[in-house]
Formats: sequence, C-alpha cells, structure tokens
Amino acid sequence: MPEPSAILKRASTLQKPMVTFLRQLIAIPGESAGEGPVLERIRAEMERVQAFDRIWTDRFGNLFGQVGRGRRVIAVDAHVDTVGIGNRADWKHDPYKGKLAGGVVYGRGAGDQRGAVPAMVYAASLIKRHDLCPPGWSVVFAFTVSEEDCDGLNWQYILNETKLRPECVVITDSTNCQVLRGQRGRMEIGVTVRGRSCHGSMPHKGDNAVYKIARVVGEIEKLNGRLKDDAFLGKGTITVSYIDCSTPSMCAVPDRAYIHLDRRLTQGETRALALREVRAAVRRAGVSARVELARYERPTWTGLVYPTESYFPTWCAAEDDPQVEAAADTYRQLFRRKAKVGRWTFSTNGVSIAGMFGIPCVGFGPAPESVAHTVNDSVPVDHLVKSAAFYATFPGNYATRVKG
Repeated sequence: MPEPSAILKRASTLQKPMVTFLRQLIAIPGESAGEGPVLERIRAEMERVQAFDRIWTDRFGNLFGQVGRGRRVIAVDAHVDTVGIGNRADWKHDPYKGKLAGGVVYGRGAGDQRGAVPAMVYAASLIKRHDLCPPGWSVVFAFTVSEEDCDGLNWQYILNETKLRPECVVITDSTNCQVLRGQRGRMEIGVTVRGRSCHGSMPHKGDNAVYKIARVVGEIEKLNGRLKDDAFLGKGTITVSYIDCSTPSMCAVPDRAYIHLDRRLTQGETRALALREVRAAVRRAGVSARVELARYERPTWTGLVYPTESYFPTWCAAEDDPQVEAAADTYRQLFRRKAKVGRWTFSTNGVSIAGMFGIPCVGFGPAPESVAHTVNDSVPVDHLVKSAAFYATFPGNYATRVKG
C-alpha cells in the first residue's frame, strides 16, 4: 500500500480532469427538486473512471457508488443541489460558467458544494488503483439531493427505507479542508396571528394583523440576544427569515400575518425549549398567535414526497472518537501538520446521520463556509486535490481504529 504522500502526489495528477468535471457540473442548474440532469452527468463520470463496483439510485433520487464488496461500510456524502443565484447582476462571473481564474473555480455550487463531487469520484479511482479499500469493508460515495431545501431528509430516507447502514460518514460540506466534528441543530418555526379586516380608509374599525406580528418580530429580535452560548459549537440564534400577510385588497387592513423563524440550536437546546421561548416572546408582545413547528412536504426530483418535521438535532463528536482521530491522522499524514479540529457554523446532512440516527460523522471538504450562498461561490483548485487524497486515505485509517 503506498504512503499517503504518494496518494497526494497521485491526486495532484488528477487535478485537470477534476477541474474540467467541476466546471461542467456548475454549468448545469440544479436547485433542490431539480437535480436530475446533474446526477446524470455525475453518473456518466462515475462510469467513465471505471472505479465503482456498483452504481445505483434510490427512489428519493440519491445516487450512490460503491468501491469494494465488504460488508462493513464507510460512506462519503455530498449534496449536489444548490440554492438559486439571486440577482444575476450582482455576480462578477457568470454563475453557470464555472470560470477558472487564479487557481479558483467560480460559480453557483462551486463551494457549496459541488466541489466535493469530483474529489469523491476521483478518490474512488485512487482507492481502486492503489487497493486502498480495507479488507472486509466497502466505501460508498453518496451524492444526495434536496439538502438545501431540507438538510438531512435525504439520509432520513436512506436510513429509514434502504439497507445502507454505514458505520461512519465523512461529510464533505465546506470545511476549507479542515477537520470538523459537529454543528448546531436547526428548526423552522411558524408564527401566525389573526386580525380583523376593514376598509383602509377606516383602520380604527379593524385589527391590523401586521401591527401585531410586528410586535412579535421585535420580541424575537430581543430573544436572539438571550440565547445560550456554547464554548465549542457557538451561540444559539433565532431570526425572522420570511414574512407575509393576507388582505382582501391593497386598500384594506390585513386580517392575517405570518413569520417564519430560522432557529439554530446549540448544545443543550431542544425542540421543546425553542418552542417555549417563541411562545413566551408572543406573550411578551401582548398578542395571541399560533406557534408551530414547520413541516417539509416538497417532492424530490423523482416525484417522491417524504414528509418530515423541520427539526434537525444538534450533534457533536468528541475529539477522541475514532472517526475524528482517524480524520486527524489522515490530515497529518497527507499534509505533514497537525489538524485544527473545529465545527461548522451552518447545517449539514449530519443533522440526521448523527443527530437523529447516532451514526458517527466527521467533516472534511473543499471551500470555506463563507462563500456558501453568496455571489462569490467558489473553490480553490488545490482543495479538490487535497480532498480526493483525504477521501482515498481516510478509510484505511478509520478501519484500523475500529477492528473487530
């Protein structure tokens, strides 16, 4: 078996085809529920490299490639959907061209997180060529969908409805090529207030729902400042992410108003606690409102509807957990320096894999979090090389730590 330095060197020779593949992926729009053409291109590349022992797609629309035929499984996960582009005029580069400049690839999804896809596909070729799959193990590369709309729903389906049961999962969502071991959880909460409509020329005869929800918004802003902090995962947060109202006309008092809340849960915060805090904020605002956990019921690109509550638990692995130590060892072997182990600020599929199902997770992926969902969405080319070498080397290090 070659030394890690040899794997990194071999990965560097694959830089050109990885960059070409990534630029082609960026050119294919694929927001949540529209990933079909993106997956077709990924599957074609998987077949071209001839490294996978099995390739398949589940009913949810996730694509998988397996290297090795062992019964024990290590998985490597990337979501392939993206958010939209927003105002196209704000982009310095065409978001669907995959521009290469100064050693960086730009475009929607370059960093979040299609940059991991070429690294995964070509890591499979490294594993196959250098016989890096540990005896008795398989490595499954998962290209998952609908994450931007509902993080972790893809793995809820996988773990509830299919036979795939990995012992550990490497999450490739943006880590800036650092090892990460946890994240805050997430909830979506809806608050609805009712009023009484009347003609806009006589507002005193009605009960304006917008004025009432405005008072709730003020209390939510104050609540954000009081939420719990955690030395590692960071502070819990809450923010209004959407607001609307219903009114009979543009010259009438609105009779209903609604806000959607994005709540990030730090260590020790629970679904019940978060709902109690919002209900208390409503009471402080002096209004009556319906407070409820949101639900997600949008069809995937295959047409499957797999409903879930919009609650995604916090998870955090210990630094001495086998997958974290194996990741740190892999980092040290490849890059000849000690890994600084951190955590994500945003959310990943780990909310279901680790948060709901307790399967050990660790993170390593290209691009910094800071470019995600921005008009500067991008990934350094050398991150593709580093990530490919990492995904090829990690399985052996992990398997060594969990013998038996």
